[in-house]
Amino acid sequence: MPQPNHAPAPIHVVQLTDAHLFADPAGTLLGLNTRDSLCHVIAQVRREQPQIDLLLCTGDLTQDGSVAGYQAFRDVTAPFAVPTRWLPGNHDEAQVMAQVAQGSDLLQAVTDIGGWRIIMLDSAVLGATHGLLAPEQLAILDEALAGAGQRYCLVCFHHQPVDIGCAWIAPIGLRNAGALLERVQRHEQVRAVLWGHVHQEWDELRAGVRFLATPSTCIQFAPRSEDFKVSEEQPGYRWLRLHADGRVETGVERARDFVVKLDFNSAGY
Repeated sequence: MPQPNHAPAPIHVVQLTDAHLFADPAGTLLGLNTRDSLCHVIAQVRREQPQIDLLLCTGDLTQDGSVAGYQAFRDVTAPFAVPTRWLPGNHDEAQVMAQVAQGSDLLQAVTDIGGWRIIMLDSAVLGATHGLLAPEQLAILDEALAGAGQRYCLVCFHHQPVDIGCAWIAPIGLRNAGALLERVQRHEQVRAVLWGHVHQEWDELRAGVRFLATPSTCIQFAPRSEDFKVSEEQPGYRWLRLHADGRVETGVERARDFVVKLDFNSAGY
């Protein structure tokens, strides 16, 4: 007779990023309605991911930093009815985000689930497009890693910490990436680093650690572009399976039923 499989089930995680919602439901970027595209991506997630243990939302949830924009994001993701975590990006207004998240655990920085610790950091710099992990954020990371025990760790923030081959994006990445990478290298329980911001897919293995970026739920940036360039790929999301032995399975899926029609004569991104 076959022996039962006693291996713990993996933790099922979904990442949504860079929704760029407006207070106005009709708000658009390059002619694309960002609320409509987010809803199409969410419908795709619901069709493809029957089990979700944790939903991670990694910045630029709104374009205008409005209460109505954050409330709309909270409303459209509420039907998942799963633990959800937010962190801010360069387009977000942290105080407004906190106002809408009040009374919830949406902004909880450290979440332990199964044999994993999920660490959500704020890399946004007030009034700037680039990112920086301020001393208090590095302190949160240090404490979370030091106290992780036997748990494996997934570290999340908004700005890219590595070169993804887009020259125009490089200056608006994480300015003190070295401080982050040094900690990742020093703590072998870190198995993946996850971010948004770049509106495209990235998956790189460095010394046993997965470095992952995810498409936006709205417009996409063209990979390997020297100057600002938009792709007409469909919006998407990332799924992750965090295994009890530290393995990370992951992939990107796109909203295949969403028709991308961009207006390059409209106001720029």
